[in-house]
Amino acid sequence: MSLTFMGMPKFSRTADQAENDTVLKGNIAHATRMMRSKRARAFAEVPDAAQLRDASAAIKDHTIRHLGSYLRQLEKSVIDRGGHVHWAENGEQAAALITELVRAKGAREVIKSKTMISEEIGLNEALTEAGITPVETDLGAFINQLREDHPSHIIAPSIHLNRSQVRDTFVSEMAKHGRPAPEDLTDHPEELTEAARIHLREKFLRATVAITGGNFAVAETGTLLTFEGEGNIRMCNTLPDTLISVIGIEKLVPTWQDLEVYLQMLPLSAVGERQATYTSMWSGVHDGDGPTEFHLVLLDNGRTNALADPVGRQALRCIRCSACLNVCPVFEHAGGGQVYGAVYSGPIGAILTPQLGGMSNEVERSLPYASSLCGACSEVCPVKIDFPEVLLHLRAKAARGPGHTMERLAMSASREMFAHHRVLGAGQRAAGVFGNKAAALPLPGPAKNWKGSRNLPELPGTSFRRWMAEHEKELRKQAAAKQAEAKQAEAKEDTQ
Repeated sequence: MSLTFMGMPKFSRTADQAENDTVLKGNIAHATRMMRSKRARAFAEVPDAAQLRDASAAIKDHTIRHLGSYLRQLEKSVIDRGGHVHWAENGEQAAALITELVRAKGAREVIKSKTMISEEIGLNEALTEAGITPVETDLGAFINQLREDHPSHIIAPSIHLNRSQVRDTFVSEMAKHGRPAPEDLTDHPEELTEAARIHLREKFLRATVAITGGNFAVAETGTLLTFEGEGNIRMCNTLPDTLISVIGIEKLVPTWQDLEVYLQMLPLSAVGERQATYTSMWSGVHDGDGPTEFHLVLLDNGRTNALADPVGRQALRCIRCSACLNVCPVFEHAGGGQVYGAVYSGPIGAILTPQLGGMSNEVERSLPYASSLCGACSEVCPVKIDFPEVLLHLRAKAARGPGHTMERLAMSASREMFAHHRVLGAGQRAAGVFGNKAAALPLPGPAKNWKGSRNLPELPGTSFRRWMAEHEKELRKQAAAKQAEAKQAEAKEDTQ
């Protein structure tokens, strides 16, 4: 299953289309600036922030190196606590497996917490096709579901909308899915939140099956852990009879003690708080407490391919905090996550999506170029991913793929030119004479796209080589004139 959205063009085209949407870009800019300033203030209050980042990266690297061992340990721990473990090689398998689990319980409606991995596997579409209604219970995901919209951010999926747009969505769409919005609903956040809660409460109370993700899974104890700010995940974890959780195989930590680091790092990086509003943990099933049936789905979907890449595998450290999105000038200027055409957006999407998908389509091959390589993402990453290194690594891979024949030929020609100074000089002289005239002409074939995405500067009328030769000639002339003047002065003194 593709990690990109059906029919979406590559990043550069969608970014161009969003260029003049001032409302969209204003919404994104306001939200990301607020989140990054809040994060910066929170980190400034943590004296050992640098050591926490080092520990976060080290734990993740250790886990990834021994992933097979810890996955087997996790499976045993979950089963020992009364749970069931399922393995899915790709998104189609995971979506089909979950659909069958829901169908086996006779449920026609399921409640869901926001989870990027369900977007990754196309779970809502699979459930709907099977006649099962998925209900998103996170406020942002719920708004997007009403609008049939894609997420624009990893932790805040509807930040591309302002309050009046949310209010209009509730008024026009909420009645189609259950309780309608109040007739006198305004765009005040408290009223919007209350309207969503009233609408969703009856769905929580009648649900028999819930689907969640997980921020971390502890191999040692079989415990899953989620962070949230609304309480909807806790409702999913406790009210229904059956709980299904789906996570990527990289979400592991080895021991309960390792959680100490991430209990601090994820809330700090994601929302600029020392502690999440709700931190929920569950391990298997317990009589008289919560669901009576628990299923854990472990998803690969390209992760082992990324694991095999010594450079690219550091993307698997990601804890989905979205700090990289909030500082990325490209993400902000382009208009948020929807323009990426993929489930995962921003800097992490630019390095994760192509690896999970294998650069199988135009969108995936374009994402490594959705960056200015400024490195702001690496500076804030809590697990110290070197984004520029991975981006350049993936760009090199993309250039070896289909559609880059002209680029490879151009690079080969450039290599030959730079290897022979006389050829280079001739090319520079020609550019000085014909360059500006040629730049004004439309270029054929793939070169048209190359030129169309750049503002070419005015070329000088002469090359640096020629300017330097003339400059040195003038300096020699001035030096000779001064030398002649000095000799005349000496001769004049001798005659006196």
